[in-house]
Amino acid sequence: METLIYDCVQSSLRHFLPRNAIFLCERLCAEFPSELNLQLLASCYLNNNQAYCAYHILKGTLMAQSRYLFAVACLQMDLYSEAEGALCPTNESSAEVPNGAAGHYLLGLIYRYTDRRKSAVDHFKQALSIDPLLWAAYEELCILGAAEEANEVFGEAAVLCIQQQYGHQNLQTVNDDHGVVSCKTTSLEDSNARQTRHSHGNNFREVPYNHHGAVTSGVASGQPINGGSSSVSLYSTPSPMISQAAAPPPLFRNGQPNPNTLGGESSPRSVVNSTIQAPRRKFVDEGKLRKVSGRLFSDSGPRRSTRLATEMAVGTNLNSTQVGANGTSHSSTKYLGGSSRLSSAQIRSVTLRKGGSWASESFEEGRRSEAFDDARLDTTATTSIASSSGDDRAVEQERTIMPMTGVITSCSRGISGILELLRLLRTLGEGYRLSCLYRCQDALDVYHKLSSKQYNTGWVLSQVGKAYFEMVDYLESEHAFTLARRASPYSLEGMDVYSTVLFHLKEEMKLSYLAQELISTDRLAPQSWCAMGNCYSLQKDHETALKNFQRAVNLNSTFAYAHTLCGHEYVALEDYENGIKSYQSALRIDTRHYNSWYGLGMIYLRQEKFEFAEHHFRKAYQINPGSSVIMCYLGTALHALKRSEEALEMIDRAILADKKNPLPMYQKANILVSLEKYDEALADLEELKEYAPRESSVYAMMGRIYKRRNMHDKAMLHFGLALDLKPSTADVAAIKSAIEKLHVPDEIDEDL
Repeated sequence: METLIYDCVQSSLRHFLPRNAIFLCERLCAEFPSELNLQLLASCYLNNNQAYCAYHILKGTLMAQSRYLFAVACLQMDLYSEAEGALCPTNESSAEVPNGAAGHYLLGLIYRYTDRRKSAVDHFKQALSIDPLLWAAYEELCILGAAEEANEVFGEAAVLCIQQQYGHQNLQTVNDDHGVVSCKTTSLEDSNARQTRHSHGNNFREVPYNHHGAVTSGVASGQPINGGSSSVSLYSTPSPMISQAAAPPPLFRNGQPNPNTLGGESSPRSVVNSTIQAPRRKFVDEGKLRKVSGRLFSDSGPRRSTRLATEMAVGTNLNSTQVGANGTSHSSTKYLGGSSRLSSAQIRSVTLRKGGSWASESFEEGRRSEAFDDARLDTTATTSIASSSGDDRAVEQERTIMPMTGVITSCSRGISGILELLRLLRTLGEGYRLSCLYRCQDALDVYHKLSSKQYNTGWVLSQVGKAYFEMVDYLESEHAFTLARRASPYSLEGMDVYSTVLFHLKEEMKLSYLAQELISTDRLAPQSWCAMGNCYSLQKDHETALKNFQRAVNLNSTFAYAHTLCGHEYVALEDYENGIKSYQSALRIDTRHYNSWYGLGMIYLRQEKFEFAEHHFRKAYQINPGSSVIMCYLGTALHALKRSEEALEMIDRAILADKKNPLPMYQKANILVSLEKYDEALADLEELKEYAPRESSVYAMMGRIYKRRNMHDKAMLHFGLALDLKPSTADVAAIKSAIEKLHVPDEIDEDL
């Protein structure tokens, strides 16, 4: 009964029926109370997004898996201290973290959300060292700015780790009589058909990996089996394709693939092999192999395999002829560093006719042995006896070595698959790392190296859109996000940034449509409500926008950008105290979220706390040294602190970083005016008019400069042009006041 209910629960979970699984699992726990069954019940609740149920079920449990599931529930409920206590019990300091890489990843998240960056980085790195395919850990390292180059993380060392983590179980034959492994070579000496059949029934088993990822073996590489000679040659035999079934798993030694095996050519099995294909299932469970190998190796495409032909000399030299049911063959084995290599020689057999005897072609020295044909006429009886006794031996030999026919090909396919996957992860990882370091152009160059299949996916296009957004190229960013929506209309990856792009472009219609689409897709996602908040913010409805951003925070308290957007709305409402709290909340989640450092700097700049403003702008600049906006406001804060030379230097950097941005040139002109360098200021403003011909503040500043130089006609002209461009209400009042005091000297104007 327990097994039946357990299987029903697992079936319900596989078919995404969590309510049915919960009901049945409760019956299971009632009838057979145990911690293992409680784990299953907690998993059912976690699958049904009921973390609080799993929390109460597993509270106080001691098994490693129970503690892991309890930590997952705590993490979803923002109970970080309890989650940490479950993964790292204080009374068991030497206890291992449950579930290896996954456990270390959870610990990294806990430390990151509790502002312990160094510990978080250590655990994320440890998770990657255990499982290089744990991409989420590398993402977190990139976000924390502590990721190594992708070439190092997903390099050659990762191949061995992947083999250890995701490698398949291999088959090996154990000789009961001698206690040695005979999966590579098979000795026919001192064996008969009955012994061979016995070994087929009992000696094949699945061999687990050791801690190095290698298959345990009882024989040193290169050691002869059963006292036989070690100089037997391996041949590659061409034959038609037998089936498209999954190949057996790869056989590795010492955690590394066999280089000679991988390098050798392979070809289809011979026709003779087709006669013994069916009995192979007596000792190889193809179904199990297919389940295991399906995780890493593909079954598609034509299979190519090789046949291992061996022959041991009995009382004669190594090149003597063995007559059997499969024809006459000569073979020898070469051990090269414990590895076998397939040669390109071919074995050809003559068709057996009724009442006739076997004939063969000798490959010794590349010529046919004429003496053999003469001797065959005189030894017909002897050959017949040898044929009848050798028939079973040759067939059983073929059966014994058949498990290796697909191993070599699977191994080659598996290694190539691993290398291909790591190559892809190197490109994606390096692009993401550079993007998180805000080296956006370098990141774009890396992403463009991807194949069109990978580049035109939602995730990659979203990253491209984010890179253009950071480069303040909003049109290209919008184009990339549009393609991302087209590729993955169901994905919300980067949609919060996309809504901000549309906000800056003042695309009210597109932004409203995007917000409605995201809400209809997933109204419980923070990205949906960020888009809705940006829509209201663009319409100057800051209170409604703030409510939407707060809802995003409530849905996911670790979504740093939602906290930052709340801060922006508080600043728009001139509620600086709550704005500071929101920015600080974002920084507790992600200390490298430069938008929040920038927001704090803007608040302190408005409050004329210039030293605080300079500190926060500099922190933002250290994180994102390519932002011309941050450099511009840092220069403004330095100028307010009477450090004009440093300010001008920083402003010049901002201009070089983005020549299309008019703000740094305007701020530079403002600083030059304060230093009474009017000619230089006018030259910069004339150049700025080319980039921003409809910016009223540019003409207003030029009017003030002409007024100070007593050029009243030009001053009045530029004040009028500024008013014609419909500036804000505050700017209109300032310009009209300047016009009224046009003939009043600046010294008297300042005294008034």
